[in-house]
Amino acid sequence: MEEGTGGVHVLVIPYPAQGHTLPMLDLAHRLALAGISLTILTTPANLPTLTPLLNSHPSSLLRTLVLPFPPHPSIPPGVENVRHLGNRGNAPVISALSSLRLPILNWFHTHPDPPLAIISDFFLGWTFHVAADLGIPRIAFFSSGAFLGSVSDYCWGNLDSVLASEAVEFTDLPNKPVFKEQHLPSIVRFFQRRDTDWEIFRDGLRMNMLSWGCVFNSFFALEGDYLDHLKRRMGCGRVYAVGPLSLVGVEDASARGSLTGGSNHDDLLGWLDGCTDGSVLYVCFGSQKVLTAEQLEALAGGLERSGVRFVWVVKIGPDLEETSRILDSLEARVGDRGRVVRGWAPQVLVLNHRSVGGFLSHCGWNSAMEAVVAGKMILAWPMEADQYVNARLLVDDMGVAIRVCEGADAVPDPDELGKAIAGSMKDGGPEKVRAGELREKALAAVEPESGSSARDLDRLVEDLGQLPKRNP
Repeated sequence: MEEGTGGVHVLVIPYPAQGHTLPMLDLAHRLALAGISLTILTTPANLPTLTPLLNSHPSSLLRTLVLPFPPHPSIPPGVENVRHLGNRGNAPVISALSSLRLPILNWFHTHPDPPLAIISDFFLGWTFHVAADLGIPRIAFFSSGAFLGSVSDYCWGNLDSVLASEAVEFTDLPNKPVFKEQHLPSIVRFFQRRDTDWEIFRDGLRMNMLSWGCVFNSFFALEGDYLDHLKRRMGCGRVYAVGPLSLVGVEDASARGSLTGGSNHDDLLGWLDGCTDGSVLYVCFGSQKVLTAEQLEALAGGLERSGVRFVWVVKIGPDLEETSRILDSLEARVGDRGRVVRGWAPQVLVLNHRSVGGFLSHCGWNSAMEAVVAGKMILAWPMEADQYVNARLLVDDMGVAIRVCEGADAVPDPDELGKAIAGSMKDGGPEKVRAGELREKALAAVEPESGSSARDLDRLVEDLGQLPKRNP
């Protein structure tokens, strides 16, 4: 244990959704390297996700607390992760996990060296009350950005007026953004009054800004205005931007995000090796989104008409026969100009390949950050969740992305989509140039000692080290 942390023990509670868990485990990796002792709470089905992290640190420094996943009437037995439920499964999962409050208190009171703080995902705001019961600080970890944190905070603090508006003006936020009602975060739009699950969710989200501190998977050059806004909002300096965490994470890039431990994609990488620099468009909409047959047909038509080389990663849904027909037909028409990957691909490796020049994405935060790190321009098709907020940051604030479509049910015109792809993939475009510049700033942010994110991580470790020790 490094000098200065003084034997600090922290309870870490990830949220069981891939986009939330991976960056949380990256943060845990960095804290363990700094000598912080960690206990990570998980449930049995989610325990394998921790394997790379547990294998990287001695058991004296990193332990697990495995508790049974509490039953819930809306969650089938054996389901413990949001990936099996979709976006609307968040409220039931959060409600179910809030039932762990008493088991956590019992564990704490019988532990010989109980934690001095709780770091939990921002979806798990109910842990604020657990920390208050125990008399220790709760730190909210945002797997997303400070812009989303700012928008979410305003929405939950002004919920009635927000839900009654066709367009919401965020006049107190930097750049005074305006969002149509349908572009607000899904968790706001889906809210159901007098529903127990949603009331637990809402209360927890309102606790984030009341917590002792907040940690963001972001960096100052990307979101400095919004980070400063949140510092003013919280009335303290305990807002830490420590990203991009994928740059300092625990997992091998070849397997990052895989639910099966990765697989051999030498054929794909070999094909990319044979392509000219910046000529390939990478297409992927994350680990949960399944496109309809109409959307598949339209996107296939757009890729064909663009004349651009592409790698398209497709999540296969229940209509396997129709999906296969569309994809097989596209492959036959484009020949060696494109590659269709059914299921999963090593996204980090692909994005960082020299032949990839752009990324058609839903703008989920992890994908957006991986594109930023790779220095790749984004063709934005936001659909739900935080994606409209992220797209606004990337397109309007940073100028590293271009909008090509929007909406979870939208079906783009293949001709227009093809033109947009072909035009954006030309060399020397302003979005490509700015994406390259933002990459350099992202790399600089994590440089030891000099980087803004490295300094914030050091500050977090130092602040944890100064927490008052509990009496034996």
